Amino acid sequence: MTRNPSASRPIRTPCIGVCSTGIGDAVCRGCKRFAYEVIDWNGYTQEEKRIVDGRLSQFLATCVAHNFRIVDEKLLRWQLEVQQIQFNPDHDQYCWLFALLKAGASQIDDSLQYGFQRQDRVAGQSLVALREVIDQEFWELSVGHYERYHATPDLFSVSS
Repeated sequence: MTRNPSASRPIRTPCIGVCSTGIGDAVCRGCKRFAYEVIDWNGYTQEEKRIVDGRLSQFLATCVAHNFRIVDEKLLRWQLEVQQIQFNPDHDQYCWLFALLKAGASQIDDSLQYGFQRQDRVAGQSLVALREVIDQEFWELSVGHYERYHATPDLFSVSS
């Protein structure tokens, strides 16, 4: 669940510099925005950016929570701050965990020292492998949303 974002804090671009919309993807494999959102981002109001940010953070949190359980939110936040890992405090704690995994999944030996643990069904998988699984699931969820609500507008037209 997305936390209440501060109205005064501007929404930063979710771009991570790995855009695939230029090669024809309708959903960017890097930031998971729709191609038209990437193109129009600088023209969006803060509220429009907040809506996109909310969707992305909700999708990411869902994918992370599918694979992990946070057992100590304060410890996770402390580790992020001590390790100087950028994270959005307005996003769900599961988005924070993904920021940690992106920054150093290969360096974490004991996840409990960071306030999280794997779900039982993925207990044997490495954090690096799970980070890749989450990124793929996040992209697939974004593509599914795009195809359902944006690529097929005829589903929503009123027929006479």
